[in-house]
Amino acid sequence: MTLLVPYDGSDLSEAALERATEFAGYTGEDVLVLAVVPDEPDYALERGWLSANDPFDPETIADRLRDRVADVAPDAEFRYEIPEAVSEMASVTTDVVRTIRSVANEVDASIVFVGSENAGRVSSPVSSVGAPVSEDPQYDVHIVRHA
Repeated sequence: MTLLVPYDGSDLSEAALERATEFAGYTGEDVLVLAVVPDEPDYALERGWLSANDPFDPETIADRLRDRVADVAPDAEFRYEIPEAVSEMASVTTDVVRTIRSVANEVDASIVFVGSENAGRVSSPVSSVGAPVSEDPQYDVHIVRHA
């Protein structure tokens, strides 16, 4: 089984990675860190993955995230995906969530460790991946709300 950690470099995703790594130490499960890098320069700017003058390159962004993951969890496996835009009506967040859920299913994740301030609340912000990822009954979810 695999512990899946969606990672975007935020403090909460880093805390989720730390908790997953600690949990793996007790269970012996593998940790897979998933960075979902949409082909959207504005999304990358909003997350601080690049500055306004940087050229947009998903591979470079993934390499930067991989380096940060290696500092926190050197034994974790790193993977990045560029989500496929299935529908013009879907938001970038929807594409990210779909990608996380697909990878969780593919790797038979036992637990997904999600860093989210608002996952599981009655009202969910449009930009959060926490609530939609937590709805899938195929895996348990550990929600990290404090870094």
